[in-house]
Amino acid sequence: MTYLLALDQGTSSSRSIVFDPAGHIVAQAQQELAQIYPQPGWVEHDPQEIWRTQLATARDALAKAGIQARDVRAIGITNQRETTIVWNRATGVPIHHAIVWQDRRAEPTCVTLRERGLAGMIQAKTGLLVDAYFSGTKLKWLLDHVPGARQQAANGELAFGTVDSWLIWRLTGGAVHATDVSNASRTMLFNIHTNQWDPELLQALDIPASMMPSVKPSSALYGEIHPDLLGHAIPIGGVAGDQQSALFGQACFKAGMVKNTYGTGCFMLMHTGQKCETSHNGLITTSAAQATAQTEFALEGSVFVGGAVVQWLRDGLHAIPNSGEVQALAQSVPDSGGVIVVPAFTGLGAPYWKPDARGSITGLTRGSTVAHIARAALESIAFQSAALLQAMSRDAVAAGGATVAELRVDGGASINDLLMQFQADLLGIPVVRPAVTETTALGAAYLAGLATGVYHSTDELTHLWRSERRFLPTLATERARELMERWEHAVRQTVL
Repeated sequence: MTYLLALDQGTSSSRSIVFDPAGHIVAQAQQELAQIYPQPGWVEHDPQEIWRTQLATARDALAKAGIQARDVRAIGITNQRETTIVWNRATGVPIHHAIVWQDRRAEPTCVTLRERGLAGMIQAKTGLLVDAYFSGTKLKWLLDHVPGARQQAANGELAFGTVDSWLIWRLTGGAVHATDVSNASRTMLFNIHTNQWDPELLQALDIPASMMPSVKPSSALYGEIHPDLLGHAIPIGGVAGDQQSALFGQACFKAGMVKNTYGTGCFMLMHTGQKCETSHNGLITTSAAQATAQTEFALEGSVFVGGAVVQWLRDGLHAIPNSGEVQALAQSVPDSGGVIVVPAFTGLGAPYWKPDARGSITGLTRGSTVAHIARAALESIAFQSAALLQAMSRDAVAAGGATVAELRVDGGASINDLLMQFQADLLGIPVVRPAVTETTALGAAYLAGLATGVYHSTDELTHLWRSERRFLPTLATERARELMERWEHAVRQTVL
């Protein structure tokens, strides 16, 4: 049998999953990744630990599957996006820790870019808002603050990459320096219309073009891994940033199809086909994972605190001993009793973009209990996601598209039936949970399989996608509207 190996390098862990051609999980392995916090607002990873843990889980997954590397047709890579690594081309040694996507140290550079009047040009070319979230300003910080880095970069001695590029470099023994369009589109240095690094953007951030990886479609032959690593040379056939990979794994290949990943945060993407839509409702435009050289796009919105609100209930309020008990506590009351939790612990993301917002609990009475707060906290994930989908729908309709027919869901919190039902009730459309919720890794495997002949078209992948459960709305439209109005009122009260 032919197998596909997905390397899923995330923010908190490195994982590897072996899939069979039908998209079933055969085996998986996972190792946690240490988080480094040098000072408030800074988040780093050790690039060498990223590499060690990813390689170790690949070996473990193959062993658990009882197969050899020669049984694997191709490897797909999916990764935490925007995290920035710079290394020496000759030695392969990083010049600094990886600066993680959550890191905010580059905000002064963003302020300067806005003051120079470059925000409009940057958004027009990249689809992104000027923000320290993206890789370009992180890269500039490294060049400006690591001793000798600017001169080394000018001499062509340094390579830049997001995590996918770092893994490709290490897997191929330094033979390949490359990325895919979906990861490149998150750097603020990539023109999503031309699918090329943009000289004007590189100049704006004073970054030498010699540092940049080559850019390929998400499904393409990137090179072969060194045979010494797993015992046999395997082609790398798929690469995509985690959220675009999940969109692909959910078989959202057509304009208007939407997926939402419920993780620590929530990431919602709507495929817009070959049309590059500019949002007028607080979303960003990004490149979708591309199976060919044809450009494809998506609108994206991110919720900063999704499943993390459950961690807050557990670790902050000590309302539950473990995260798995939140549903039982929330279901011990028929509703939230009018309580609304807005978990703006680090500000609010799309579609609000309120960095100065802070968390709040409103609607408390003498009858409010910890169960009501737990239910309201869980419901806050659905409220924030509903606001995202409403923004996407407004953008889609304004562009002449159709309204959204259903929402496909994945991620850890998607297993919570109470949350998924409430999500369907707020949206008034079906919420569909797939049989395989590891859609991020599955998307990478599918991309690799397309590049190596395991699959022949995305139509084949559409037929492989299977629903595990459909949550149908049960709430009256008017009641759902009232709830969203109460939520928006609570959001307005969070800004200090």
